[in-house]
Amino acid sequence: MSLNNRNILLGVTGGIAAYKAPDLVRKLTAQGANVRVVLTASAKEFVSPLALQAVSGNPVSDDLLDKDAEAAMGHIELAKWADTLLIAPATANFLAKLSHGLADDLLSTLCLATAAPVLVAPAMNQQMWHATATQDNVNILRKRCITIMGPAVGEQACGDVGLGRMLEPVDIVALLVQELPQPLLAGKTVMITAGPTREEIDPVRYISNHSSGKMGYAIAQAAQSMGAKVILVSGPTNLVIPHGVTTIQVTSAVQMHQQVMEQIKHCDVFVGCAAVADYRPLQSNSQKIKKSEQELTLTFIKNPDILSDVAHLSQAPFTLGFAAETQNIREYALAKLNAKKLNMIAANDVSDSSIGFNSEQNALSVFWPQGEKILAMTDKKQLAQQLMQLVAEQLKS
Repeated sequence: MSLNNRNILLGVTGGIAAYKAPDLVRKLTAQGANVRVVLTASAKEFVSPLALQAVSGNPVSDDLLDKDAEAAMGHIELAKWADTLLIAPATANFLAKLSHGLADDLLSTLCLATAAPVLVAPAMNQQMWHATATQDNVNILRKRCITIMGPAVGEQACGDVGLGRMLEPVDIVALLVQELPQPLLAGKTVMITAGPTREEIDPVRYISNHSSGKMGYAIAQAAQSMGAKVILVSGPTNLVIPHGVTTIQVTSAVQMHQQVMEQIKHCDVFVGCAAVADYRPLQSNSQKIKKSEQELTLTFIKNPDILSDVAHLSQAPFTLGFAAETQNIREYALAKLNAKKLNMIAANDVSDSSIGFNSEQNALSVFWPQGEKILAMTDKKQLAQQLMQLVAEQLKS
C-alpha cells in the first residue's frame, strides 16, 4: 500500500502547525505522491511558499485572483488535477467555511470545485476544538463524507494541554494510505503506443499520417493517475512528455515494433493507440531523389503488425486496440477485434473533423467480447479516464 502516483493537493491554513507542512510534503512525496500546495493568506505568515515549492517541486498557489493562472481558469485545473484534497492544518475558521460552503479564497473555492475526496487534519486550541460551533461544523463535514483526521492530544502552543494538536506528518501519511482506496490500476504496468510513425523515402522525404498523439498521451496520463507504471512508446509528436511516465521515442514502425516487443513481457496491459503506417518503402534512398522524371514509382512492403503480434503472444497482456475509421465503424471495429484476438477495441470516426486527428476532443465506440459502450464526445483527457476505467473493470472481471 502506498500513495504512488497519487495527485495530492495539500491545503495549508493559518495555524501554528503550518510549520510542519514542508515535512508533510516530503513524507507524501517519499510515498510516491505528486504534491501541489495551496496556501491561505494567513498560512503564509507561518510557512514560506518558497520552502514548500522546494520540497514539492511544484509552484505554490495562493491567490484566487492571480491573473496569469485564472486566464486559463487555474483553480478549475487544480481541482481537476487533484485526486485527493488534504487540508493540514485545518483551523477552526476553515472548518467553519468548509461546512458552510464558503468560497472566498483559492482553497475554499477548490473544496467546492473538486470531485476528489477531501480529508482534513484539524489544528487549534483545545477549547476551540470543544466549542459547540466547531463540533457542529465537524459533524456536518462527517455527514458529507469528509474525513476528519485527528486531532491529537498534547501540549499546545498556548500552553494548554488537550485535544487540538494536528497529527504528526508521519501519522497523517499512514492514515491516508489506509483511508484512500487503492487506484484502479495500482500494481499494473501499462504500455501505450502513441502518435504517427514516419517511413523514410530519402533523407528529406517520408510518408506519415495526421495523428497528433494527443489521445495516446492522454491515455498515458490517465493510466498513470490510476496508479499504473506507464511505458509510452511514442512516434514523432510535438507534445510534452507526461510527468512520471517512462517514454521511449521512436520514428518508424519497425523501431516501434522492436521497442514494444522488448518491453512487453513486463506489462499487464497494452494499448495500441499509435497510428502505425501499414507500409514502408522497400528501399530508402541514401541520397535525395532528384526531380528528373514525370513519374516516380516506389515499391512498398508491409510493416509488422504490432497490435496483432502482442495479442498473439503466448502470455499476452490485456490488449486494447484502436480503429480509426471513416465508415461502418461498428462492423470494421468488431472485425478487427476478432481477427487480431484483442480483448477490447476503441473505434472513432476520423471523418468527423470535430473529433478526428489533431482535435482536442474525441468520441469512442468501445467493444469487447461480452459488451460494448459508447463514450460520448468530450475532451481527450476525460475520455482517456473513462476508457481506462473500462479496462480496469475488465481486468477485475
